[in-house]
This record gives sequence, structure tokens and C-alpha cells, in this order.
Amino acid sequence: MSAIKHLTVLFCVVLFACTAVGQTNIPNNPTWWNKYQYLSTHSVNGNAGTSSSASVGPNVDISNECGPQSETYITVNTSKTKSLAGGSNEIFRLPMRAYVSFDGGSSWAGTDAPLPPAKGANGIDFGSDPSLVFDTQGNLFYSYIVVFFGGGNGINGTEMAVAKSTDGGRSFPGATFFSFSSGSDHFNDKPMITADRNPRSPFRDNIYVAWDAASGGSTGGGIRVARSLDHGASFTVTRADDPSGPGRSIGAVPFVGPNGELYVAWNDYAANAIMFNRSFDGGATWGTPVVVSTKTLPFDIAIPAISFRGALLYPACDTDRSGGKQNGRLYCTWMDLTPGGVTDIFASFSDDNGATWAPRQTVTDPVGFAVDRFYPWLSVDPTNGDVNISFYDTRNDITGARYMTDVYFTQSTDGGATWRQPNTRVSSASSNEHDCNGVIPCSAINYGNQYGDYTGLVSYNGISHPIWTDSRNNQQPSTGCRTNELMEEVFTAGVR
Repeated sequence: MSAIKHLTVLFCVVLFACTAVGQTNIPNNPTWWNKYQYLSTHSVNGNAGTSSSASVGPNVDISNECGPQSETYITVNTSKTKSLAGGSNEIFRLPMRAYVSFDGGSSWAGTDAPLPPAKGANGIDFGSDPSLVFDTQGNLFYSYIVVFFGGGNGINGTEMAVAKSTDGGRSFPGATFFSFSSGSDHFNDKPMITADRNPRSPFRDNIYVAWDAASGGSTGGGIRVARSLDHGASFTVTRADDPSGPGRSIGAVPFVGPNGELYVAWNDYAANAIMFNRSFDGGATWGTPVVVSTKTLPFDIAIPAISFRGALLYPACDTDRSGGKQNGRLYCTWMDLTPGGVTDIFASFSDDNGATWAPRQTVTDPVGFAVDRFYPWLSVDPTNGDVNISFYDTRNDITGARYMTDVYFTQSTDGGATWRQPNTRVSSASSNEHDCNGVIPCSAINYGNQYGDYTGLVSYNGISHPIWTDSRNNQQPSTGCRTNELMEEVFTAGVR
């Protein structure tokens, strides 16, 4: 049995989810799995150099380099609001890619985040799954997983990484690596990072990372949350879900309340529910998990726009820290399957620190024909309490095939009671991650990865910055690229 076939079987056994309804092939088909498959059979292109781009319109290509990038995240320095930082996966290269802008997103530069030494003879390691946050002192923290593998010997293990930049993201001179697992009990996956930026919080500038330690056993797996009390120098880890439960969860997202409350939500695909837990002591201990909402779709679904990879179901959440009428209100959004057999975006809120949640409601426009919406992200503007959501949408595919996608944006200014209609189209050109033809060559689409597993959004002072994977340029042959195509790029735009 080949190493790749062996590992496919291993993941099916370990995660106990290979027959989940609507699922593609292996559980989540994690982004790093596609990267591993590519890197295990290709030589490594070690240096992308620097990248930059200038805005010529509302949409900005911030990666602007060869090969596919995907799975995006963005954050803002609230002390210097023109300072933005983003990140993405590099599929044909080993390191994580970071992007930085000091002019509010008009122009960007790129750099790499560090990796630890490889393990074992002829070993290689690479990064995956980006998320970033600034603390109140202007330090930037970039979290990701590190996957270790050896030539022909399969996966050697995974661990967590948090890289730190003190110059706004121009450079990442070092990183903290922790929670290594050889894979015998779990695989670390899908980390998300946040910071306590509340000026009166007793836990101000604590750094928190949540992730799923994928496993079917109660002693491993589950939802892990790491906290740092020393600005990212070290982390201690707790488990936020039921420690006696099956640990069949994915897509954990941490977020912080106005008084330092720490929250985490995730997709429990065994219970088929969006789950939630809270800590009032800075992540040292956790309460009892509660249900935000039940759902129809357990894990992922191969909708036409992302039929090769499958669209993953996860929550994206935030808290109102504006000091306004809804101060302290919690919000979560997620994708689910509708009775009509398409995917839509839903949201719910809580006014009692997450003990109970309002019935979910859709946040998108009714259009009267079959449309898929997927990969939402949510950000509450801490200056005014506006709740903002961005997502992919196939409404502009006039063929009815639901291949062409655009990024859309919606907003609630009344605490999630109503959502802005019509939704605002953000992308100025559609992406197609499904077809290749005489216009779009097959080499221009990374079918194993497509859009990745999530997008990002950050809002501050009335301006929102969605960030997404965009393949509009795969129709434009580039120069100097090994595949002769830009393939998937990372785009952003400012939305007022």
C-alpha cells in the first residue's frame, strides 16, 4: 500500500467520519493534505521573494505570485488603523505566506513565516491554516500548523506554531512551536487565533489559539485552546469540549468579550450542531458546552462551485465590544444545507454570555432560483457595533450551473435583527474553480485545494476588509511562473 493510500485509510479510521452525509472523500480533506500530496512528488520551490501590488480599483491582488494561494485571513491594528495584515496557504511552497499593508489596503508586501527544523532523515515540514491578530501593543501574531513528513515515509507528526512580528508584519524573526503529536493520538488542525484587546480586562493582551485535535478517541482529539500570558513566548493548553466525548469536531474559533470573557465555538459533526463554550478566568477552566444551533449538514458538501474539495462547515463568531446598545452580544454565522438542496448562510446571537442563543436566521438575499452560499466570515466593528458578514455566492452564474462565484457582503446595524438587502457584491470579477476549457486551462486550477476551507473579514471604524481566494487571473497567462499561470490568488477590498 502506498504511503498516501495508507494515510487516507488512517484518517478514515482515526476520525470515524468517512461516511458522513454530504462528505467528499476523507474527513475534511484538510488543506495540508493536498499540499502534502503535491510536495511529496515535486521538488520544493524554496523562495518566493517579496510580493507587492498597487490598487487600481476596489479589488487588490495582494499575493501576486506564481502558484496557488488559498485559505485566507486578515486583521487590523486598532492602534494604527491603516495597518493591516493577512495570511494564506502556499500550496506549492513550504512556508506560510504573510501580507502587510500600511496604507489601509491599497498596496501590500509579502513575506514568509518561519518553520522549525524537519524531523527524521530526508524530512521536510510545511505550514498550513493561517490566522492572525494584533494585540494592544501593536505586536502581530500569526498562528498555523506545522506538518512534518519524510520522503516516502508519510506524515511524521504535526504541531502548533505562533509567529510574532514587532514591525507590523514586515518580518517574523521567530515563532513558538508547541503541542507536537506524532499522530498516534491526534492530528492538530485548523487553528484560529485571537487576543484580548479590551483595555479594562484583567486578561488584556492574553493570546488565545483554538483548534481541533482530530481524533476519534476520548483521550485525544477534541477542541483544544492554548493561552499565552507572556506575549506569545509560551502556551498552556486546555480542552474546551466535553473531555469524555468522542472528540469528533472541527473548525474551532475563539473570540473575546468586553470584560475579558473567552468564548469558543465549533462544528460538532457527531452531534450535528454548532457548539459553544466559555471561560471566565482567561482560559484556565471551561464551563459545560451548549448548542448554538442544530443543523442539517454534518461536515462538508461537494456543491458545484467547490465540488472537488467540498465546502467545509464551520462557525465564524465575534462579540460586540463597542460599548453601545448591544455591548456584550455574541454573534455566530455558519453555512448549512437548505430544504431546497443548496447551501445558505445563517446567523444567531446571544445576550447571556452564550448560555442561550436566538433562533437562527438567514442573512442573504432571496433570489428565486438555486444559489449556493458558502464560507462566511463575521466581524463586529468595535467602534459602532455593526455586524458584518462576507461570503461566497453563485448568484451571478447565469448558466444555472452554480460554478461561478463572487464575494458578497451584508451588514446588520440593529444587533442581528435584520440584514442589509440587497447584499453588496465585493468582487469585481467572478471566479471559476470548476471548469477548464479553451479559455481556462486545466493547469490553472488547483482542484485538490480550490478555495481552501475558509475566508476572512475584519471591520473597524466603519470600514470592512474581506479577504478571499480568487481565480480571475487564471484566465490571464503570466510570465515567469512554472505553470505559466498565476492560478489562485489572494484578493481583498475595502467596504465602507
